[in-house]
Amino acid sequence: MQAGRLDRRIVLQRATITRDEFNAEVETWADLATVWASYRPVSDGERFRAGERAAEISARFQIRYSSIVKDVTPKDRLVFDGRAYAITHVKEIGRREGIELTAVGRGDG
Repeated sequence: MQAGRLDRRIVLQRATITRDEFNAEVETWADLATVWASYRPVSDGERFRAGERAAEISARFQIRYSSIVKDVTPKDRLVFDGRAYAITHVKEIGRREGIELTAVGRGDG
């Protein structure tokens, strides 16, 4: 994996359960790692949801393999350029060389 292609900064996040002031369980996102990544847009499209038009952005991110990110799953998410992306696929590149993340984010903020 060429270091020159890893020119974007992303934050990987994992859902955690915390408690609010009323002691009720609340799901929040906690930072797992901030890593360098390559970014490649895959496609974008629009869907109509409940009478609302929503833009969707699909992208592929490649990151270096490490012990911190080795267990990233589609239950996690990533934040890139101020937008949260839901991870849809995780694929190992080579033999622990890197990880490819396919993710979908909303384009309308």
